[in-house]
Amino acid sequence: MATTSGAGHPLPYDTYREAIERETRVFADVVADADPARPVPSCPDWTLADLTRHVGAVQRWFCVLLSRRVQEPPRSRDVELGLPDRARDYAGWVADGVPEVSAVLRDTDPHAAMWAWGEDQHARFWARRMLFETLVHRVDAERALGREPDVDPVLAADGVDEFLVNLPRAGLFAPEVTKLRGDGEILLFRCSDAGGAGGEEWRVRLDADGFRLLPRTDGDAGSAAPTAAVEGPATALLLLLYGRRSYRESVFDVSGDVTVLDRWFAHTAF
Repeated sequence: MATTSGAGHPLPYDTYREAIERETRVFADVVADADPARPVPSCPDWTLADLTRHVGAVQRWFCVLLSRRVQEPPRSRDVELGLPDRARDYAGWVADGVPEVSAVLRDTDPHAAMWAWGEDQHARFWARRMLFETLVHRVDAERALGREPDVDPVLAADGVDEFLVNLPRAGLFAPEVTKLRGDGEILLFRCSDAGGAGGEEWRVRLDADGFRLLPRTDGDAGSAAPTAAVEGPATALLLLLYGRRSYRESVFDVSGDVTVLDRWFAHTAF
């Protein structure tokens, strides 16, 4: 598979640490008084209890990885969860984990070399990944309850970048990604927001040996006309890439060959 280079630059490490704390507490508040058996449409076959358990378990697993500075893929994801017996107590369990998560992140050197499944083989990868794992699932919970999520467009745009930077390496758990091929087609994703995220864009090229995110210094990135383009608010783009929205929705401005988009989303859904 072709290699990838980031279109943008990650945010400061402390931004991720603070946002993780905030997003985790918001998630816990959202699900605290909800029926744990309520379905989560964006996560098929999951209830709010399943979603809440997942968020808490993933954060605790990431903390173990960071604390041990693992240097190779772990053979097991089993960690001590301390999961409550009652699903109604899961929200409190997630919130109770915030001090440990915060302490681990504060004690971590973001530049420390360690194994990661994505492109960035440093501890900072896991902070960035934990944020968007938590943020997207917070949105899942709110939408399951009929609420309209509010996401900082700058964070959302960084989430788009994080997704696209790491996607070529996601075959470890999303094998369809490894089958995504092309003949040089270029997909363009652009933020339409005003302010900090406005004008942010990413170009992905599909080649015979895989696909890659074109760096902004790449001549192709600035001059080649896209085969297909999707423009919309950063939050909508983030949810689109995560399979929570469709490019056919009116919030997006779409141009070019949509069959390339169909191929993209058929292989990147996970």
